[in-house]
Amino acid sequence: MAKKAYANTQFTKGNSNVKEVAETPLKWWQNRRITGFLLFALAFLLYGNTLHHDYTLDDPLVITENMYTTQGIAGIKDIWTHDSFFGYFKTESKAQLVAGGRYRPFSHTLFAIGWQFFGKNPLWGHFFNIFWYALTSLVLYQVLLSIFKGNRKKYAIAALTALLFTVHPLHSEAVANIKGLDEIMTLLLSLSAVWFSLRAFDEPSQSVKSNMIAAVVFFFALTAKENAIMFVFLVPLLFYFFREAKTSQIFHQSIFFIMPAILFVLIRGAIIGWKFQTTQGELMNNPFIVWDGSKYLLLGFAEKLATVIFTLGKYLTLLFAPLQLTHDYYPRQIAIMGFGDWQVWLSLLAYTALGVLSFKFLKTRNPLGFAILFYGITLAIVSNLFFPIGTNMGERFVFMPSVGFCLALVLLGLQLSGEKFRTPALGLFVVVCCLFSYKTISRNNAWKDNFTLFKTDINVSQNSAKLRNALGGELIAQAQKTKDAATQAAMFDEAIGHLEKAIEIHPKYQNAYLLLGNAYNYKRNFEKAIEHYNKCLEIEPGYEDALHNLAITYRYYGIYFLQQKQDIANAVRCLEEMYRLQPNDIESIRMMGKAAGLKGDHQKALEYFNAVVTKNPKDAEAYNDLSIAYGLLKNPEKAAEMKQKAVQFGQKSGTK
Repeated sequence: MAKKAYANTQFTKGNSNVKEVAETPLKWWQNRRITGFLLFALAFLLYGNTLHHDYTLDDPLVITENMYTTQGIAGIKDIWTHDSFFGYFKTESKAQLVAGGRYRPFSHTLFAIGWQFFGKNPLWGHFFNIFWYALTSLVLYQVLLSIFKGNRKKYAIAALTALLFTVHPLHSEAVANIKGLDEIMTLLLSLSAVWFSLRAFDEPSQSVKSNMIAAVVFFFALTAKENAIMFVFLVPLLFYFFREAKTSQIFHQSIFFIMPAILFVLIRGAIIGWKFQTTQGELMNNPFIVWDGSKYLLLGFAEKLATVIFTLGKYLTLLFAPLQLTHDYYPRQIAIMGFGDWQVWLSLLAYTALGVLSFKFLKTRNPLGFAILFYGITLAIVSNLFFPIGTNMGERFVFMPSVGFCLALVLLGLQLSGEKFRTPALGLFVVVCCLFSYKTISRNNAWKDNFTLFKTDINVSQNSAKLRNALGGELIAQAQKTKDAATQAAMFDEAIGHLEKAIEIHPKYQNAYLLLGNAYNYKRNFEKAIEHYNKCLEIEPGYEDALHNLAITYRYYGIYFLQQKQDIANAVRCLEEMYRLQPNDIESIRMMGKAAGLKGDHQKALEYFNAVVTKNPKDAEAYNDLSIAYGLLKNPEKAAEMKQKAVQFGQKSGTK
């Protein structure tokens, strides 16, 4: 034990029982119920402004556009037997585009239940995110009280750590974004499992029951999000640091985390496979590739390692000073780094120091060592050091590691402040919590909807191809809603600027080319639209959206040549291109009939119009076209017959 730092804490070696030392009478803030209530209420106070927010970011993947979630309770069976993204992509190949696939059925089950009872309204999602987050803060407080059982400072350690955790602005992404429920639930359930495990150790009469509950709860933590598996490494350290347990005791407690982890890994592998590699050639799924002018190549080992080390330093910076927050750290918001950059060496120095300290504190069982190891171990799984995660970093990834950070900061503060500096230190802590609270509330506003989020975060993530692309797409969607021509034109131009920047960052960005085609289409710059759709098809020749939009563009271009330019030759050329792309589409067939008529081939026009009628026997427009064609072919009887049908079906459909 670090007896100098924690002289008032006594543990009995090799014993599962913890001796309580004499304590001073409880003050109001040492009352568990009062402190727990305040923490719970604070979470609602901080995140109450998200209740009327819309769905944002990845919510469609797991909620609104996921075919299993939107079935409600009926979809739960499929949720537990498929990759988490299968319900959105609807094919296995696309469902595992993200590195390693995703298997988080517990979180998605909660979404399905919410959809069953509350429908599409996002209010329920935001409310329950706040509720579970508040409960996580409360459970963290209770777990810390249990961990530091026997320590006179336990109330201060538990309350201050839980408070700092609750107000930290980096948690905004996990709470304000409904999809972030997976982060919240995996930490909540993992901490709950730890609480039951400690209870089993400290109360032998409850050992079997509490350990079994811990195992079940931990299994569900793993199915909420895979990150929980790092508690397999944390639990042995917990009993080593805080209970001075024997090796046999540590193993006994750990087995109730190891077995659920093995079971989870086997189930996960059986359902979504055993691949943990990312798509090498797609920058949005693998940030560690580089464009050489003609193709993407894997980044060198040294550059990849330097970039990862820099990213780890970025996490520390944001934990201490969460000033510029963003949801997007996709390429190249985090630039490719090298060991010639001082920031890489500063990060390496910081983590080396943490490693040395954790090793030193490990030998003396100083709780500060456990806090450092908690941070490092839970961060390791999302660090890109051991396997790819599909992006450089994300603020949500530090949700679990932030527990270790908050605990370390509180322990260090209590250790350094002493009697003389206790009041100033507490005052500084209060100021930090107030600043963090203000930042959290203001940051939540960005998560109102996609447009607000993208417009806000582009000021930080200016080098992210993904955000440039997302904002470009959202600007196009918003432009279509406005009736002011000047505003609409300005929004299309702004979208084009962002999309061109996205392609500059990622030359093979298929979706950016598609959206550029759309933007130029709406601006009626058909040549540019066709150019970008074709570039999109060069990347993926069978891309359905690009093929469809290209055909539509040729249709509009043909009509433009006919109506605006009276250029029959080019009109026919465009309509023929349209038909080549969509030979079975009813509108393509209709337009080919009109093209044949423009060329004077009225017999061919009849064939096309009859084909339309075959597909839709009640198509009034097709009968009208047939009437015109028969009239031009000097067949007045058939022309009159077709005209009568056109009137008949036109009246039934309400057209004139």
